Amino acid sequence: MLPVTAAPQELQSAPMSLAERAYADIQDRLIMLEIPPMAPIDDLALAESLGIGRTPVREALKRLEVDRLVVSYPRRGTFATGVDITDLAHISEIRVQLEPLAARRAAEKAPQPVRTKINELAETIAGTDVRSMARNELMQWDLRVHREIYRAAGNPHLEDTLVRYHNLATRIFCLFIDRMTDFDRHIGEHAGLLRAVAVGDGDSAEKRAHAHVVGFEKAIRAII
Repeated sequence: MLPVTAAPQELQSAPMSLAERAYADIQDRLIMLEIPPMAPIDDLALAESLGIGRTPVREALKRLEVDRLVVSYPRRGTFATGVDITDLAHISEIRVQLEPLAARRAAEKAPQPVRTKINELAETIAGTDVRSMARNELMQWDLRVHREIYRAAGNPHLEDTLVRYHNLATRIFCLFIDRMTDFDRHIGEHAGLLRAVAVGDGDSAEKRAHAHVVGFEKAIRAII
């Protein structure tokens, strides 16, 4: 089985600056709810836990505020944003349009080495017992698959937008995953989507991505 790691670190080709490393690490903690919604953000404690200075952490927090993962208030400080289930419809409205576009572009434009990597990822997922995976491992798979497709689409602006909204969707996923009974089906859908991209089937990739986003929203709504 391939090691499961967070997609941002895995896809970086160049060494990250301290601010970029802080951004990736804090982003991961926020997405996985290790920093709970509405919790105050202690930049000094984060800097100490990362082994870096406060300046890179503050730079990272400014970026995360743009991503709607943290919010700053004058004289009160910085806090993790809340997870509002009413945002699900707004997030899905965007993702249902852009995820299929990214999947089609990836299927039609990804170079062969990328297709090979994506196919290997599909086979690994297909051979994995999803129900034996820990919660964080499961979420890291989801992040990795989606970000591989976004990167393969070859449009950095599309990639940035989808990463932002998938992060927000992932926070909702983390909030409800313990109550979901068919999360293995959700993760299992990744194999078919990745295979469609790998073989260059744009129509199938687009349809599968659309169904995946719609299915996710329906699964969450079924338990709230």
